[in-house]
Amino acid sequence: MIRRLTGSLVGALTIFALAACGATPTVVPPVPEPTQDAAPPAAAGPTCDNATQSYAPTGLPGPDDLPSGSTMAAIKQRGRLVVGVSSDSYLLGSRNPQTGVIEGFDIDMAHAMAKAIFGADAQAQLRVISAADRIPLLEAHEVDLVVRNMTMTCDRWEQIGFSAEYYRSGQKLMVRKGSGITNLDTLAERRVCAPRGTSTLNQIRELAPGAELVPADTHTGCLVLFQQGRVDAITGDDTVLAGLAAQDPYGVVLPGDAFTEEPYGIGVPADQVDMARFANAVLERMRADGRWQASYDRWLRPTLGEGQQPNPVYGRDD
Repeated sequence: MIRRLTGSLVGALTIFALAACGATPTVVPPVPEPTQDAAPPAAAGPTCDNATQSYAPTGLPGPDDLPSGSTMAAIKQRGRLVVGVSSDSYLLGSRNPQTGVIEGFDIDMAHAMAKAIFGADAQAQLRVISAADRIPLLEAHEVDLVVRNMTMTCDRWEQIGFSAEYYRSGQKLMVRKGSGITNLDTLAERRVCAPRGTSTLNQIRELAPGAELVPADTHTGCLVLFQQGRVDAITGDDTVLAGLAAQDPYGVVLPGDAFTEEPYGIGVPADQVDMARFANAVLERMRADGRWQASYDRWLRPTLGEGQQPNPVYGRDD
């Protein structure tokens, strides 16, 4: 793997990207109101005792059989599925410097959702967003889905909905070789970077209260600070840190078990329960036909070893 120029990645954060052809629309209209009554919002946070619990799928209709009045039918009528993604999370969602195409494990999930709505040759319209943008853009219906390594939490269920868990990650530390940082207990008075608006930042605040927190807009921003010597460590999901370490010869992800569990879910607007059920049906199909495993083996297995799709947990009430 070669080291990437972080500056070019940071500059990509304010654009729209259509993975198939590079179109850059400036305005994304919201999905039209369904012609039938929309499903009520997801259950409020205080009733949440399992953040990975989602809505059971009710079958996977083909692109020509989408239920009339459904969110999916409205998206098809509009002509594009808009998905919020990262363009600087190597292995998950990053721009290929040779082709300019955003690619990775999360991007494969996004395109699978688009294919289920539009057909086999469809591609999702990718909107590059920051971690802090994820929930506000879903609440404003400016994106249809967010597939950006987002941890499912009960607090977030109060604001948005989620698919079932599609990947289980865990939080670790990336440090400089020879730094003397070996675990959370050695972070006192050390500068630790994490993106704003992430559960990662909140976790490190609780687990290492003696650390000096240095927020950045993105993990790439953290990598720039790390390379400049302005922070001593970066914290984040193992998937993200593996990509960062591949771009910095002096960075190393600390070995051993992760100190948190980070179940990734696909974010959906809270009032579009039908879309969450549809996404879960797509994930089930990807389990059955091997597409999830093929994507994992391509992007994450070389760095993180063997992995398998998490078993879904259903039963959340509409």
